[in-house]
Amino acid sequence: MTSDALSEILHLTTVESMVTGGFDAGGQWALRFPAPKSIKFFALTQGACWTQIDGEAPVRFEEGDVGLLTAQRPYTVSSDPSVTPLDAMALFSGRGRSFVTLGDAADCSYLGGHVLLDPTSGTLLSEALPPWLRIDGTTEQAGRFRWLLDELVTERTQRLPGNALVASQLAQLLFVQILRAQMNGNSRIPRGWLRALGDPRLAPAVQLMHEDPARSWHLDELARACAMSRSSFAARFTATAGIGPLGYLARWRIHIACKALRDDDLPVASVAALIGYSSQGAFSNAFKRATGLSPSLWRERQAGANAA
Repeated sequence: MTSDALSEILHLTTVESMVTGGFDAGGQWALRFPAPKSIKFFALTQGACWTQIDGEAPVRFEEGDVGLLTAQRPYTVSSDPSVTPLDAMALFSGRGRSFVTLGDAADCSYLGGHVLLDPTSGTLLSEALPPWLRIDGTTEQAGRFRWLLDELVTERTQRLPGNALVASQLAQLLFVQILRAQMNGNSRIPRGWLRALGDPRLAPAVQLMHEDPARSWHLDELARACAMSRSSFAARFTATAGIGPLGYLARWRIHIACKALRDDDLPVASVAALIGYSSQGAFSNAFKRATGLSPSLWRERQAGANAA
C-alpha cells in the first residue's frame, strides 16, 4: 500500500510520543513548568484549569481539551492565574513520582507527555507547528481525542500488564490526531508542508511528490493533478507552503538524503540516485547549498556527533 505524505514525514522525523506524568488537583493551586526541550502535549481528562505560556495571555482549558507546546518557553498551569505557583519539577522529583496530588484532587486531572523528534530532521515537524495551540475538546473532530484520553487514564489507573507500551502507542495516536486536527484550515499553522497538505486543492501534488521523490516532476504535471493552471497552482502552493513546488521537492529530497547518509551504509552516489539525481556532482552541489557541507563531510560530522 502506498504510504501517505504525513506518514512519510512522521517516519522521517522518527516521532516518538510518551506520557511522562500528570496530577490531580483541587482547591487553589498552581504549578510552574520549565521550558520543554521537546514538543510538549497535555490534556485535561477531568475538570478545568488555566494554562499560561510565558509571553501569552492565560487560556482556559476544559475537560477534553488538548494543548501542544512547541516553543521552548516556561509555562504555568493553575486553578487561577493569580495563585503563586510551585516549582513543578521540584515537586515531582521531591516525591519521586510521575503523578502527584494537589489539595483534595477533586477539581482537575491533568495528563502530560513529550514528543521526541529525530535531532537531524525533527525541525521539519516542529517548524510546521505554531508555538502553542489548544484543541477544543467539544468539537466533532476531537471525539477521537476523548477516546484516546479515556484509554490513557485507564492505563494509568489500572496498571494492566504491558501498560507502558500501550500508553506509548496511545500517546503516538494522540499526536497524529492533533496533527490531523490542524489540517482543517487552522489559521495559526505557519506556512509550510502541514498547511499545504491540509489544503484539498494542493494535497494531490504533495502526495505525488512524497510517493515518488526521485521522479523528475514538472510543474505542469503537478498542476494537472490538482486540476489547476500552472500559474494558479504555483502561486497557491508558494503562498501556502512558503516555497515553490519544485523547491519543496528539492528540500524533501535533501531530508531523505540526510537520513540515508546518517543511517544507511550507502555510497554517496547511491544516495544521489535514491533521490533522483543523475550524477553525484549535481547531488553534492545541491546538498552543499542546502546544508553548507558536502555529503561526505556531513556524514562524517554526524558519525562524530553520534559517537560523542
